[in-house]
Formats: sequence, structure tokens, C-alpha cells
Amino acid sequence: MQDLESYPRAFVLKRLLAFVGIVIGYSCYYLTRNSLTYTAPVMVADAALKMDITQVGVMTSIFPIAYGFSKFASGVLGARSSPSLLLGGGLIATALVNICFGFGASMTWFCVFWAINGILQGFGGPCCARILTSWFATKERGTYWGMWNIAHNLGGFMAPIVCGTAARNLGWRWGMWAPGLIGVVVGLAVLLFVRDSPEAVGYPPVEAIEVAKKKNTDGTDSEVDEDKKSLMTLLVENVLRNPYIWGMALTYFCIYVVRQGVTSWFVFYLMKAKGVTDAGSAAVRVSGMEVGGLFGSLLAGRLSDGLIKKYPQHGAVGKRVQVVIGYTVGVAAMLLAFKLTPATAVWAQWASVFMIGFFLYGPQMLIGLCGAELVGPESVGASEGFLGWVAYLGAANAGVPLSIIVKQYGWNYYFVTLWAACAIAILLLLPMVNLKNYVQREAAKKAALNKPKAA
Repeated sequence: MQDLESYPRAFVLKRLLAFVGIVIGYSCYYLTRNSLTYTAPVMVADAALKMDITQVGVMTSIFPIAYGFSKFASGVLGARSSPSLLLGGGLIATALVNICFGFGASMTWFCVFWAINGILQGFGGPCCARILTSWFATKERGTYWGMWNIAHNLGGFMAPIVCGTAARNLGWRWGMWAPGLIGVVVGLAVLLFVRDSPEAVGYPPVEAIEVAKKKNTDGTDSEVDEDKKSLMTLLVENVLRNPYIWGMALTYFCIYVVRQGVTSWFVFYLMKAKGVTDAGSAAVRVSGMEVGGLFGSLLAGRLSDGLIKKYPQHGAVGKRVQVVIGYTVGVAAMLLAFKLTPATAVWAQWASVFMIGFFLYGPQMLIGLCGAELVGPESVGASEGFLGWVAYLGAANAGVPLSIIVKQYGWNYYFVTLWAACAIAILLLLPMVNLKNYVQREAAKKAALNKPKAA
């Protein structure tokens, strides 16, 4: 398909259907993931439940632990399963868990089902990555990966409207039932309309992979079929033994330290250090982050695709890495701007947070894409799961450790920590600015093996 000047109309329509399906499907994963956030206040207000904020904290602490490990495990174990089946089936399952949660009345019930929800949520991201990399070639993948990334924003936007409104007007149980019912319907639609790859509907792959074949002693080709390797072998050989995957993972760790550090602590910083009088006013000043992130991720994908098209012989992953480095420098600069902006300049603070989100969401999106492009099709899910797990560890380290730094050393060292995370991320990325993707590396290996030896 990569040799065609344009794709056939029927192919474009099927691909569009798959793309819309993973965007809406993953946004509904976010809807069923965030349902408790906007239902919990109504649950606490319900005298019959006898629930307080501490019990809500227990439930919300259980979820990320289950989710972090599930994302890694599902990426590995799902490598041989249909990604569209796992995506749609997982969404239906997490939707049913939300519905079951709404029938409960005890903490044990709530904790068990919320932990199950965390486990099921891990199916979403790796499956979407596998579908997207199958339908879109390297030259256009960054653009569509960035567009798919808006599912995070779309789901986050829908959650307070659907869950919060239902809980407030119909009771807390409907705050869980409403997203659950929506998830069941969308999950069924994903199963019906989304296909795993072009090959599943009779088209050739969008990007042919020329696997290098070594020569046996008798002169015949020797090739180990990736499909015949065990899941553990694929994980170890293609992911855990790949130093660049580890570099991407550690970079992801640093980026998530900054992301979670911003989202968790900026409101407190404005109130404690800048003198903003209440949490509502502070929240308004930091509300631009998600909006900025939406535009930043879209532009990052376009920029990296543009560089790849302009320099087709250069490393495709390296071009995306160059964009990530530029964006990370932007994050550090905007953190400084936010710190120096006086409390009286409300719109300047909002603008600086908008730009932090703009620069922060670009690396968040592109690092995941780089991880997918560094490995073969069989290992995309495992790579995404591993990166997501390490990113979760980074987010976890932005909680208690940053609170200790703020308490013992003050807000200046809080910003120093975020700048240090940016600097470490850039240092980790510098050796990868010329890195080729899996397709390019395999093509280069094949060319080297087929090159005639000098007499």
C-alpha cells in the first residue's frame, strides 16, 4: 500500500471507521474510569452509605495500583489476541463493572469492583496502539496518533457532564449506571465496526516489513517466525532487551513526574505561595492545561510527520525524538514563566498553564508512539504496556515525594525538581535523535545481508 499515490476510497472509509471507533471507544474507557470521581461527592452526602472522604481515598488508591500493572500485563498477554475484540470486550466489561458498582452498599463491594475496573481499564491503550499502527503508515502516523490522543480530553470532558449530572439529579447510583450503559453500547459498536488491520478486510498492509533473513550454512534462508515465538520471548527480546525502550520508559517516567506534579500541586502552589484566596479561583487559573494539551499533541504529531516526510532517509523515531526534546525545553521555560508571573496577572497565569499543557502533552503522546515504532507488530502491545507501567510509577512519585520536598524545602525546590526531571528527560533522549524505526532497521539489515561480498 505504501507504493500507491493515494489509498482506494473503500479502504479510506474502513480505516476512518476503525479510527473513529478507537477514539470514541477509548474516550468511553475514560468515562467509565472517571465515573467515581464525579459520583463520590454525592455518595458521601448520602447518609445511608455512612461514607467519608477517607473511604473514597481508599477506593481511589486501589484503582491506579490495579491499572498500572494491568496495562503492562494486558499489553503482553494480548499480543496474540484480536485488539478490536479486546478493546470492545474490555469496554463492555468495565461498563458492566460500573453498573454492578451502582448496586452496592458496602465498602467491600465498592473496593472489589473498583479494583476490577482498574484491571479492565488496562486493555484500552495497548489495543488502540496496535490498531492504529496497523492502519497508518509511519509518514502519517504521528498526525493520527495525536488526533487519537484527544480521546483523553474527550473522555475527561464527558465524565463530569454525564456522571456528575446523573448523580446530582437522579442519585449516586445513576452516576455509575449512566456511563456503564453508554460503555456497553459503544463497546458493542466497536466489536461490530472496528477491524484489527487492513489485512483483516482483504487489503495488503499499509507498510510492508522486509524482515532480514540470515543465511544457513547450506546457503538457504533462515528466519524465525515472530508468530512462533512465545509471548515471554517477544517481551524479553523485543522490549526488555531493547536499550532504547528503556530510554523511552525512563523519559516517560520523568515526563509523568512533571505532568502529575503540575496537575496535583499547582492549585496548592497558587494558594500557599501566590496568595490566591480559594481553591475555586486557583482552579480557574490552571484550567487551561487540558486545552493547551489538546492543541500541543495535535501539532506535535503533525510536526514529527512533517520532518519524516522531509527527511525520509533519516531515522523516523529520531525525528519524533527531536520534537519531544524541543517540547520538553518548552515545558521548562513555561514552568519558569508560571513561577515568575505575579498573582495579580490572572490571565498571564492561565496562559502560562495553557502553554505548559501545550508542551507537556506533546512528549506524552510522542513517546508512546516512539515506543510502538521501535518494535515489530507482535510487540507493540507489550511495548505500550511496559511504557505505561513505568509512566504510572513516575506519576506515583509526584505524590508523596513532592509533598515531602515542598514541606521540608519549600516551593522553590518543587520547581527545581520539575526542571531536573525535564533535564534528565532531555539527556536520556539525546542519544536517540537519529534512531530508526523497526521497519527502517529491518530494511537496512536486509540490504546489508543481500549486499554482494567483494571478490
